[in-house]
Amino acid sequence: MTADAKRPTERPAASGMGANVKSLRPRRTYDSLVSAIEGLVADARSGLAAAINAIMLRTYWRTGEYIVEYEQHGADRAAYGEGLLNRLSRDLSLRLGRGFSHSNLVYMRKLYLVSQKSQTSDFFADGPAPGFLGWSHWLEILRADDPLEIAFYCRECERSKWSVRELRRQMQSMLFHRIALSRDKEGVLALAGKGDAPRRPSDILRDPYVLEFAGLPVAERLREGRLHAALVGHLRDFLLELGRGFSFVASQYRIPLNTGHPCKVDLVFYNYLLKCFVLIDLKRGMVRHQDIGQMNLYLNYFKAEVGSPDDAEPVGIVLGANKDDLVVQYATQGISNHLFVSKYQLYLPDERQLRGKLSALLAKNTERKAK
Repeated sequence: MTADAKRPTERPAASGMGANVKSLRPRRTYDSLVSAIEGLVADARSGLAAAINAIMLRTYWRTGEYIVEYEQHGADRAAYGEGLLNRLSRDLSLRLGRGFSHSNLVYMRKLYLVSQKSQTSDFFADGPAPGFLGWSHWLEILRADDPLEIAFYCRECERSKWSVRELRRQMQSMLFHRIALSRDKEGVLALAGKGDAPRRPSDILRDPYVLEFAGLPVAERLREGRLHAALVGHLRDFLLELGRGFSFVASQYRIPLNTGHPCKVDLVFYNYLLKCFVLIDLKRGMVRHQDIGQMNLYLNYFKAEVGSPDDAEPVGIVLGANKDDLVVQYATQGISNHLFVSKYQLYLPDERQLRGKLSALLAKNTERKAK
């Protein structure tokens, strides 16, 4: 925004009645009165919602603590055994009303147990830390059992402000496992401890990219134009899949070079965390070596003609239904640009298979260090 651009009406600070009344004096208009009251009420509602959320989470956490303590030390705990939560749900519902179903009590208990794990203990300083995560977020996160996975989704959801629907989708697409499989054991631990914070171009890569949101049939042989149209039509979902820091720049970006045929980059994004352009070219089948050479051309053009001196070097991703790792290795050898080849799939990944791969990776790294 330039200095001459019209700025939106500033909302008065809610630090006190005197501050709000004082902010009206220079204008003395009815519109400023309405704006001031609107801002005051909006801030109050936001603060009230955050306070209610924090109190509710702390109450549920303490409920879980009471349950665990009773299971461990209750004088008559043997009389209830495995039926404790069913009995407790029935009695609490009679006395307190809704909110204490058997499944809710199970998750309250798990919320407390999760707080005792070292991977997530920083979220629980004498209860859940006040923040963005609501109980509905926790109900999704607590479906996971791996402390590393739980820690990752806590941090990413808090940082990226995912809605419950977006969080559910990321977990169904096995985001943690897909990122973790590209790292060693230390990288997986850092992923759980700090979230997905890209520091170098390879950190933004997914393999595969899961595009189930596009609603395209798996069995049908797709045309690249149809895949491109589906991604543009579901741009918000695609940005969610790409990861943190992405903003959309252009579709079918034309490269004005005399190559004998039109040169267009399918999708252009900018990643503000890496401060670079990210070019994506879509391929309906196997990625060929010519496709990699074409992306290298695009990257060289962007470096010379599009990027500013403050930008980092652009990143290119050739995204195809299949790839031959040996062809990719030889085709990218000697290329200094940040050029990657990845696969996409139109369906959610197999959960058991990805969990098995990650367990094998962690075990392999542990054995390697032991030697």
